[in-house]
Amino acid sequence: MAISLLSLCSHLALKAPRITTYGVAGVGKTSFGASAPKPVFILTEDGLGRIQATSFPLAKTFSDVMSAIDALLQEQHDFETVVIDSLDWLEPLVWADVCRQQGVENLENIGYGKGYVFALDLWRAYLDKLDRLRDEKNMVVIQIAHSIIKRFDSPEHEPYDRYEIKLHAKAAALVQEHSDCVLFANYRISTTKADVGFKKTVNRAVGSGERVLYTQEKPAFLAKNRYNLPPELPMDWSVLQGCLTGQS
Repeated sequence: MAISLLSLCSHLALKAPRITTYGVAGVGKTSFGASAPKPVFILTEDGLGRIQATSFPLAKTFSDVMSAIDALLQEQHDFETVVIDSLDWLEPLVWADVCRQQGVENLENIGYGKGYVFALDLWRAYLDKLDRLRDEKNMVVIQIAHSIIKRFDSPEHEPYDRYEIKLHAKAAALVQEHSDCVLFANYRISTTKADVGFKKTVNRAVGSGERVLYTQEKPAFLAKNRYNLPPELPMDWSVLQGCLTGQS
């Protein structure tokens, strides 16, 4: 097809956001997803507990996850948000499907790290379907993950530890690239010096229980956004939504 300047168009309307929220255990990631507009959960772990939310049956295979997304694509509904809970429990389902396709019992049996490369094809197919939900159904996409502390080998500084998404590095990079927002959820913590005697002091962590979403990367954690969000936000969907739509 021939391309000319006549085919140029101006994009003014904002599409529904694709958000990945990861953080420490018990910080309220699932509750955050449940507070989004008209959510439906695709569960890979039984993490809803007593949270009142609509969900598909617990996915036990990668095919179950893809079938749930297909149902949202093909059937009429009034859901406005899809929540995947969680990515790090989805990953073993991806690996199991790769093993099934390759006829092996363990991903490492494929050799030379190829199993993780094959897994990326399934991750891409999954993310493509989420894009269709966003584009065809105008659904907000929220992917939830746990955090893990990993050593970061910086080319400019000495190595240091930071929070990252609890996924294999290749899959984590793909999810990060796909997401419009990668938000790190944690409790706000400050430190204070305490006298322990003998002219010695130690630093002690003090927490108020306040939960925070960090939207911009720092040495301590990975984060990003494409909406010029403030560096920190309360872990409150209404506050985030106001910032995303420019109404805060």
